[in-house]
Amino acid sequence: QNVCKYYQVGDTRFAASDHISFTIEKGEFCVILGPSGAGKTTVLNMLGGMDTCDEGTILLDGECVSSFDSKRLTTYRRYDVGFVFQFYNLVQNLTARENVELASEICKDPLDADTVLAEVGLSDRKNNFPAQLSGGQKQRVAMARALAMDPKVILLDEPTSALDPQMVGEVLSVMRQLAKEGLTMLVVTHEMAFARDVADQVIFMDGGFIVEQGDPKQVIDHPQEERTKQFLARFAENN
Repeated sequence: QNVCKYYQVGDTRFAASDHISFTIEKGEFCVILGPSGAGKTTVLNMLGGMDTCDEGTILLDGECVSSFDSKRLTTYRRYDVGFVFQFYNLVQNLTARENVELASEICKDPLDADTVLAEVGLSDRKNNFPAQLSGGQKQRVAMARALAMDPKVILLDEPTSALDPQMVGEVLSVMRQLAKEGLTMLVVTHEMAFARDVADQVIFMDGGFIVEQGDPKQVIDHPQEERTKQFLARFAENN
């Protein structure tokens, strides 16, 4: 609610997030779209407790995250939020199963590692090390690790952007299945067709603002704001 995050560069102060407000219901799949520098990752980091806001209120399941001190933020990151990054962040000398089991070391009621690896289609790869996995498989291990924490919300920051095109589909397929299972998820992505088909709502950001938000077919196929139209037109040209 009215969340702001400011950065100082020399004499200039700019807002990476400028009075951002949105609501995600439990079990909803929300996609954030927008150009580079729009503030998408900043929003994810603040919601995930990896950064703090300068103004406004962040609430998750009735708790005021924006009022947490550093110690409470640590427990929040451990227990309440699963984060999937662009570049996997796997421990190279641990197997896929051991990477997922890391969740059991830090959270209260972890899910079984073998169960979540099966859910992302990697039962046959659980004893492989990251160097023995493709990019898509590494990202699915990272998703299994987030799932194993049994968090209230899963945040995914451009989970397919570092993948070869042929590997994107396997990660999107897992995300599609998780959405069907009713997990609460917020994902930053440029996969427009996926967003249109799977998301419950789409938020388009530019310049630290939410420019447009709502039903994905409305925002993507029939945008109302000029900046949204320009972004989608440029995106279509580049793809």
